[in-house]
Amino acid sequence: MSPTHLDVAGTSLDCAEPAELARFYLALLGGELLWENPESSGIRTHAGMNIVAQKVANYIAPVWPSTSIVHFDLNAGGSLVESVAYAVECGATEAAEQPDPRWRVLLDPAGHPFCITTEVYDG
Repeated sequence: MSPTHLDVAGTSLDCAEPAELARFYLALLGGELLWENPESSGIRTHAGMNIVAQKVANYIAPVWPSTSIVHFDLNAGGSLVESVAYAVECGATEAAEQPDPRWRVLLDPAGHPFCITTEVYDG
């Protein structure tokens, strides 16, 4: 019998330094460290999302805004400015190109872009 749907087990991010990237997302999103070894590190966020940082030999960071990639959209809550400042404090950097004032594009320590916005779909 075929399943009626599949569930997302987690999101894996390629990188050169798995422990560093996992610690960044743990600081940014909160949650718990699931494991850490030289090849990969996993976290589970407070929202229940599993993120796995996996080591890739000769890792090359994506290039924003030209590389076609999947990225996180994070809810800023009440203040975009405060949320961006917090992300930078955790180790993110703001991308040079910002396409829309409703969100800010930042880069994690491995160079993956993610967005912080107050424009959140609430169903």
